[in-house]
Amino acid sequence: MKNVIVLLAIVLLASCQQEKIGYVDNVKLMDEYQQKIDVEAKFKERADVLAKRRDSISQAFQMEAQAFQSKAQSMSQSKAQEEYAAMQQKGQMIGQQLQQQDQQLQLEGQTEMDSIVSSVKKEIKAYGKANGYSYILGGGDGGSVLYGKETNDLTDEIVKILNDKYKK
Repeated sequence: MKNVIVLLAIVLLASCQQEKIGYVDNVKLMDEYQQKIDVEAKFKERADVLAKRRDSISQAFQMEAQAFQSKAQSMSQSKAQEEYAAMQQKGQMIGQQLQQQDQQLQLEGQTEMDSIVSSVKKEIKAYGKANGYSYILGGGDGGSVLYGKETNDLTDEIVKILNDKYKK
């Protein structure tokens, strides 16, 4: 009988030990993480500079094309066709260069964002280990948490930790 009571006590004790589970709203976390905000602002500035540069290059090329059209009227047909082909080739080269610059900027931005996401994941993992969580789930758009008690929402705590570390 004594063994049954001890066994029952152990089973009850084991069943009372629940897994500690929390969740993070990924969208909110990333929207409030200052490093991500700063990176987006930096790349928006660079994209704006690139757009202005593209506009000025396009405008200069259009003026050159208009000048060529009026000059072409006084040229022989073969000379005009030759210069038109050169002008077309120049336009294609300019277009390719601008496209390459756009792609390079996008690649750099994606690389930096991937690095931020990786560091956020590491921080969440460290937080979970340090605070005895068995699981920290991801919520928000496309996340795996459809419902969770607000007491299990770790988003604000983790945003604060990330922003404090970023400030340093």
